[in-house]
Amino acid sequence: MSQEPTASERANTWLLSRLGPLAGTRFLMPDGTTRIGRAPDNDVVVDDADSNTVSLHHVEICRGTGSCSVRDLGSTNGTWIHGERITEAEVSPPAIIQLGRSGPEFALVLADAAPAGLDRTIETSASAMTPIPAGAVLPITAHEKLLSAAVNYARRMRARGVGGQTMTIMRSVIVQTLRQTHHRFRIIRYSLLAALLAVSSVAIWRITSLEREKRAIDAHIQRLEAELQASGGGKNIDPLLAQLSDYQNQAEALRQDVLFRLSGGYEGGDFVTRQLHSVMAEFGAEVYSIPPEFIERVNHYIQQDQGADRPLITRALNQAGGQLETMRRILQEQKLPADLAYIPLVESALAAGQPSAAGAVGPWQFTVTTARAFGLRVDGRVDERKDLVPSTLAACKYLRDLILDFGAGSSVMLALAAYNSGTAKVKEAVSRTVRDPIKQRNFWYLYRVRALPLETREYVPKVFAAILIGRDPRHFGF
Repeated sequence: MSQEPTASERANTWLLSRLGPLAGTRFLMPDGTTRIGRAPDNDVVVDDADSNTVSLHHVEICRGTGSCSVRDLGSTNGTWIHGERITEAEVSPPAIIQLGRSGPEFALVLADAAPAGLDRTIETSASAMTPIPAGAVLPITAHEKLLSAAVNYARRMRARGVGGQTMTIMRSVIVQTLRQTHHRFRIIRYSLLAALLAVSSVAIWRITSLEREKRAIDAHIQRLEAELQASGGGKNIDPLLAQLSDYQNQAEALRQDVLFRLSGGYEGGDFVTRQLHSVMAEFGAEVYSIPPEFIERVNHYIQQDQGADRPLITRALNQAGGQLETMRRILQEQKLPADLAYIPLVESALAAGQPSAAGAVGPWQFTVTTARAFGLRVDGRVDERKDLVPSTLAACKYLRDLILDFGAGSSVMLALAAYNSGTAKVKEAVSRTVRDPIKQRNFWYLYRVRALPLETREYVPKVFAAILIGRDPRHFGF
């Protein structure tokens, strides 16, 4: 006689939203990886005014046999499981996963894979959410399974580059539902089908129109970027910059369209470009079009880190990995972007060594004057520039002063520039080139007109190369 299967063998794994904008919503966990974040290309999209703790690509959950692995994707506010912050962990239902220390919560739960009837439904609400006991099994309906299967299939088709499948999948799901419904409801169901197909046709036409409009705008932006790069930042480029700004504003307005976001047309470019947009969004310096020259320089320094500087970067990421985590934690506690912890990879590679030509010492490469200005003790007996925690706290004070000094918008980018050469030097170089005080605080304007010192123009993409490698070392071969 065969043994009755256990609850875990009968059950599917579901992701249940407990807190946040999706509270009460369930997502079937397919085999493989499920990614959660604010960007529309995630499997579970958390995009709401209350979701400011969620990164564009925050966390991924890989479903295995009897358990799941959870991996934080370098998020700004971290991933927490049962109140503890994790980088990667093995979990099993009913684990509680939180995006940020006080952000949206998701619970891994089991749901009955073989419901008794086809007309049963489950209604949940945020007020009804309570901790789920271990081994709990929640019933689901056959219709929910059909819709979940359709969504998963559509995602797989899109990932393989096969388009135009939405209507086919929709018709397939509805036909299966009709076959399982009593005869007397078929007239109503067919009426709903006709209405649904009509609405879907309009939506598909609108999406096609938006995508065509985006391609046209992108073509104009690429042409203007090429002209700006060819100009070498010379005089009389303001008309080109004004046209570029207009097209970028049109593209940003287009990107906010709900149908356009649902179509998957939100992101573009290669991996490095997408990651640059992600980091800049978290820095509050996001722009629709990053200058091609900037992307080229970031790629140049990534290749340099993978080549000549590989031993230094490998040591910093591996042997000194604990130091990086300490600096990220301190930056977060000081309400600064955690990714600024990768500045020392460029400054010192976290390696003890001789002072620089300017007398700078320690992971953050402070001169004696700057160190003392921000509270570090430097004398014949003690040099706190070499001490990781005090020097990182001093760096936080310095970076905060730079960000406040340059104002809002792209202030983090200008703060990076000033960290390299000092506030006075940056302002002096800018004031010689640009008279408009608003433009003097726009990093991308200053970069395109080459108002920044050459060393600073190279320093910022070098830091971003280190940030991208630090966020995803395995992608870059570390």
